[in-house]
Amino acid sequence: MKIYYYVCEKFEDSLRFRCERFSNNKEPKLTDQEIITIYLFVMQHQGIFKMSKIHQFATEYLLDWFPDLGSYQAFNNRLNRISCVMGSFVETLLNEFVPKESSRSYNVLDSMPIITCSGKRAGKVAQEITAKGYCSTKSMYYYGMKLHALVFAIQANCHIQNRSYLHQPVSMTSAFIKRLGPELKTARSLAIKYIMTLLFFKI
Repeated sequence: MKIYYYVCEKFEDSLRFRCERFSNNKEPKLTDQEIITIYLFVMQHQGIFKMSKIHQFATEYLLDWFPDLGSYQAFNNRLNRISCVMGSFVETLLNEFVPKESSRSYNVLDSMPIITCSGKRAGKVAQEITAKGYCSTKSMYYYGMKLHALVFAIQANCHIQNRSYLHQPVSMTSAFIKRLGPELKTARSLAIKYIMTLLFFKI
């Protein structure tokens, strides 16, 4: 219930303007607040992250709370439609729940590939935003994107996420580094491997 009330509070503050509907179906039986609550509750308390499994758990155990849950396809479609809300909501969570022991002076920047297919084949998924790249950790070429996470540093502990960025793997150039300029100027950042260059400090 605490999760639901928190989500509703944030929707009333600002999130509702990011998913405003103007169609005849602007007031669905299963609200956006309930969709997000189910998504967060199952991930947090059950450790389930696969979308089909989240819906399956909700169907088996949460129908008393959410009787209008509906099919998996409808649930997945609704969650995809409010993806623009999730970015702002996560930013709010990060600002409100950053541990006191985390450093506001130092950030850590690291990356990981989001692979849509092997580099041996031509990429066919989301071609407008993906490209061919190389992952040195896995020693493989791939089609996809790169996810960069800028996190708050915590001594001798797991770091807490600050910001995330997506871009094509072939475009790791000064343009992307400069995109982080305002945030990197306010905190000393520790970057992994190739970002640690003179270009990094000339922003």
